[in-house]
Amino acid sequence: MRDPQFAARGSPARTLTATLALSCLAMLAGCGGEPATGPVAVKWDRVACERCRMVLSDRHHGAQVRVKDLNGKSEVFFFDDIGCAVIWLNNKPWRDDPQVEIWVSDWRSGEWIDARAASYLSGQETPMQYSLGAQSEPAEAALDYAAAKAHIFAVERRFNRHGGSLDTGADLHRRK
Repeated sequence: MRDPQFAARGSPARTLTATLALSCLAMLAGCGGEPATGPVAVKWDRVACERCRMVLSDRHHGAQVRVKDLNGKSEVFFFDDIGCAVIWLNNKPWRDDPQVEIWVSDWRSGEWIDARAASYLSGQETPMQYSLGAQSEPAEAALDYAAAKAHIFAVERRFNRHGGSLDTGADLHRRK
């Protein structure tokens, strides 16, 4: 006959099994979701650019920006072109924060690379016509990130004559 007090507590083997099962579930729960750093998978043809609202479909010219809040939680914003990412980021107070991660697609492979370390080749056919393709290896006549930003702002000044800005909600049809 079993001791009723022992039966109520359960056997040591059952207690150990339950503890291990709960520990495994806790570890698996921690593994789910997006990582806290690095690029994330893009739902191509479903997610829109944060700046221009065009759907991301070009797997060789996209960009991502990961921003962390004061609690260490991060949010990822998606862009169809490095130009949209740079212009959007320029209007943010944390634009120069080194903890802000900027990722761009390699124009050849579509793999995500660090935008600040990438080399940029002009003359590419890109979604928003900033014409820069990123790659991880240096190349002759390639631009570094600072020069790529200058190129993007020059293109924006030259061709963005609609008199408004998607970032401020201004009237897009007003002419200067």
